[in-house]
Amino acid sequence: MDNNQILDLFVSRGMIDGALKGEILADMGNSGKEVGEALADYQVVGTRDDIWPIVAQELGAEYVDLKGFQPPEALLSLIPAGMARLHGALPVGYGDGGIAVALTDPMNPQVIEDLRFAVGQELTLVVAPDHLVEQKINEVYGGEERAMADLLNQLDGGLSFKGGEAELEDEANSAPIMRYVDLVLYQAIKEKASDIHFEPFESEFKIRYRVDGALYEMAPPPVHLALPIISRVKVMSNMNIAERRVPQDGRIMKQIGEQSVDMRVSTLPTQYGESVVLRVLDRGSVHLSLDALGLPVHVHEYIKDTVHKPNGIFIATGPTGAGKTTTLYAALKEINKMDTKLLTAEDPVEYDIDGIIQVPVNEAIGMTFQRILRAFLRQDPDKILVGEMRDLETAQIAIQASLTGHLVLSTLHTNDAAGAVTRLIDMKAEPFLVAASLEGILAQRLLRTICSECRAPYEPSEAILSQLDLAPHELGDKDFYTGRGCGVCGETGYKGRAGLYELLDVTDPIRELIIERAPALVIKQKAIELGMSTLREDGLRSIYEGRTTIEEVLKYT
Repeated sequence: MDNNQILDLFVSRGMIDGALKGEILADMGNSGKEVGEALADYQVVGTRDDIWPIVAQELGAEYVDLKGFQPPEALLSLIPAGMARLHGALPVGYGDGGIAVALTDPMNPQVIEDLRFAVGQELTLVVAPDHLVEQKINEVYGGEERAMADLLNQLDGGLSFKGGEAELEDEANSAPIMRYVDLVLYQAIKEKASDIHFEPFESEFKIRYRVDGALYEMAPPPVHLALPIISRVKVMSNMNIAERRVPQDGRIMKQIGEQSVDMRVSTLPTQYGESVVLRVLDRGSVHLSLDALGLPVHVHEYIKDTVHKPNGIFIATGPTGAGKTTTLYAALKEINKMDTKLLTAEDPVEYDIDGIIQVPVNEAIGMTFQRILRAFLRQDPDKILVGEMRDLETAQIAIQASLTGHLVLSTLHTNDAAGAVTRLIDMKAEPFLVAASLEGILAQRLLRTICSECRAPYEPSEAILSQLDLAPHELGDKDFYTGRGCGVCGETGYKGRAGLYELLDVTDPIRELIIERAPALVIKQKAIELGMSTLREDGLRSIYEGRTTIEEVLKYT
């Protein structure tokens, strides 16, 4: 839908002025919000759906409420599934004026004309919230898989890139391409994907999505549609579609059903076109508390105690996608109280949290972690979150902040907890300062859990047990489980994820080893002597509890 048109409608009715329209458009460009959501945020309307009765009034059309609406089969047969999806049209009634149709884009008069010509009947436009129209079309015409097949049949051979930038923009905004991309996003998010990949190759165009850490492939569209589909994603994320030589970053905020989904978009020029990856930011995890993370009891209690300390550094470490940010956000939520000033420096800010001042890193204008952190120290904070300690200067300021009475939370990319100590010293941080400021390090991984619907016991082979350094006679009566694969888990045997944790409490014996520049292995051995449970041991606990498989633990530890 044309956002300008909607906002001009509100200007003409005196509900906003030209200056506010410009401000709202800029906000939508930066945040990726849809027009109804932006108008609600600026308190022009109550909720995002309140724009639709106003649109209906302007068009002289009836406003209909689709909640609980179920069109009869006879009505659905008047507009075939492929046509309904292509035009974003839902038949909602039949009367003297012909078929009453709700559109996902009621402001575009061309759609109703094209549809009238295609079905050969008179049509009357009615207005309903666009996301509900889209949701109902998917519901009544047979679900996403059938929709995807219908659209692919229409797209294949029906659309080819002509060559010019103007034509490309037209095709990126054409109804079939828009429907198709929306459907891909809808299906991936319904499957709870964390990332969506659009990948062009010489003779094929792949679309894959990552669920619970594993990649799955969708039915691939024809290769000649790679350019318009990728251009559509770039249009949605406010990127320059004419620029295909350098990487770009953007953001999409989309309403999918009742859920507001935020996606971070990255493009990368390759030999055969641009590869595009969308990282789905799960806003639901913003509300996670430490209690909801399923942490082992000793880890849960330790983090709770540590985040209430007046100063020191607490580090979460592990590879990308190990859930470090989620853990630290949950820790911040624990201390997000009226009497505590919280500041975060992030690259980028992934989730908005009420009551916390969040600052995005922007290298292009010199807003680096170091510069933000220096400014933080003049803002009278109690606790600080640093997205990542990437270099010596950031580490030094974090140490300085902790030694001057601030608690600092941060992340590092290391294989285990002890490795975080040596990483800081490798950055040239002074060992005595590291020893004085560090409170604790939590190494973590996310691994897939066995699907509860098809979980079954099985007997592992000696070969796989030996990879875990276990002999059959050591196991006693312990049971092992695997997932057989079923409809609920998409035949994978896995559904959902759980964490593995290794908590290194920096006590005096550990501090002495840090000052002596002891290797990570020595620090790890001392920590194990003092009672630390390693990632592998935590993995064995998960296996014995029947939550995950031996293969998953071997893969991640």
